[in-house]
Amino acid sequence: MQHKAISLRPFIGAKDFETSRSFYRDLGFEEVVLDPNMSVFKTGQLAFYLQNAYVKDWIDNTMLFLEVDDVARYWNELLALDLPAKYAGVRLTPIRVEQWGRECFLHDPSGILWHFGEFFNKL
Repeated sequence: MQHKAISLRPFIGAKDFETSRSFYRDLGFEEVVLDPNMSVFKTGQLAFYLQNAYVKDWIDNTMLFLEVDDVARYWNELLALDLPAKYAGVRLTPIRVEQWGRECFLHDPSGILWHFGEFFNKL
């Protein structure tokens, strides 16, 4: 199959749509409201869709990996936002070093697990 991919935009759900919208804006994403039950959140050329939809098994098994240029700087910026104090259920997990690179973790207000990482060798 011959094609040129333009973007990959996952769909994620929200236990409380308004809370999740606020959370992602605070995290630094730009929101574009598509309709009352869906927004797209962008950073640079990357984006994802947030839906006003909650299925516990889906949310509990959703993970996203965002590659960043400097995970230590990103971690410090996450700490400065103090998101766990602002949003119930939000958790931060410090940087771990793995054989492939380094990453830290953030659970959003619904429980979606974000990995923020950098690779030692570009894949």
